[in-house]
Amino acid sequence: MDIFVARQPIFTKNERIFGYELLYRDGQSDSFPILDGDTATLDVLVNSFLTIGINELAGEKLCFINFTENLLEEEVFAKFPADRIIVEILEDIPITVSLLQKIRKIKSLGFLIALDDFVLQKNVTLYDELFSIVNFIKVDFLSSTTKEREAIERIVKANYPNVVLLAEKVETRAEFYEAKEAGYTLFQGYFFAKPEIIKGTEIPTNMAQYFRIINLLRDKSASIEEIADEIERDVSLSFKVLKMINSPAVRTKSKVRSIKQGVLMLGLEELNHWLYVLMLRETRINHSGDGLALIEASLFRAKFCDLLARRKLLPNASEYFIIGMFSLIDALLHRSMNQLLKELPLSDEVAETLVGTATEMTPYLELTIACDEVRWNDIVAGADLLGIEHAIINDFYLEARRWAAEIIK
Repeated sequence: MDIFVARQPIFTKNERIFGYELLYRDGQSDSFPILDGDTATLDVLVNSFLTIGINELAGEKLCFINFTENLLEEEVFAKFPADRIIVEILEDIPITVSLLQKIRKIKSLGFLIALDDFVLQKNVTLYDELFSIVNFIKVDFLSSTTKEREAIERIVKANYPNVVLLAEKVETRAEFYEAKEAGYTLFQGYFFAKPEIIKGTEIPTNMAQYFRIINLLRDKSASIEEIADEIERDVSLSFKVLKMINSPAVRTKSKVRSIKQGVLMLGLEELNHWLYVLMLRETRINHSGDGLALIEASLFRAKFCDLLARRKLLPNASEYFIIGMFSLIDALLHRSMNQLLKELPLSDEVAETLVGTATEMTPYLELTIACDEVRWNDIVAGADLLGIEHAIINDFYLEARRWAAEIIK
């Protein structure tokens, strides 16, 4: 399934990129479709961090992301790295004591705060406290009047040196010069660059599997093995778990040799947080069934490879499950295997096997692929090479096919 995120650069006075605003898109068209704000923001977050990758989208730059009142209440921001996101408070959120308390909590977690499309309203008594907390005020040069802008500029320059003024929807060089003269230090708009649409591909998700795993996480008697086994039944979630471990919020230098190890490294609380965000997002959108054949093939390969490794009593059988499962990840996501493996914390041998370098794991993967594609001569040759009886190969084939088909159903 193709997914899209638009990024629009934000520039300094010297026209150097300061950061990006990440925006929801549902196609190559540079327009915002009719969609509720909660779903749009959740899509941007999940697609940016777990599908495309935040470093691929923005490098080391900060990212401005809109948060609705609902998502602030649900504290979705807390699941993401504070050093990568600037939380944008949307203009339609009422300025209340409750909002100020929420903003203080966001600040305490290390996030920077921006007010989006800000215009001064009459009879609001909380501006002093609000301005003392926020880091950026974004002023829309397209829809605001000169008088409205000057009112904001006077207050900020006279009383709040902590606030950075950001001029957005700057469409001409004259507006850029006007904003610089008025004290703005950051700038965004079509004069500099239109939003660039970044395309990615997402593996279709098995929603029922999310429910099963969340229920397991709530069950105090459930073991790590049970949780890892359920994650292994979903190619999409297995990929996302490894992406989480390699994300800026969690990143570790350790290599992952099994999904169980990945769950342990991530931690059950962190896993629960991410599943919560994914569930919020998945309940608001519908996925197509495209790619199910590839997913079933990936599951077959994972199980078959694992059975071969366990038959040979290999100590790292869990890694063979991973090479089988991710042997088609490039086809699923329409990206090169080399590029994808840079985003996953896999062992060198697993990575080398997946890109086609000959390793001790290669004969197992080659036999697995031959069985998946039903290439009889290669199946016989591969089984003989590994010293596994043909009848055993047939049993493993049937077991792996049943296992994969059962999950897809």
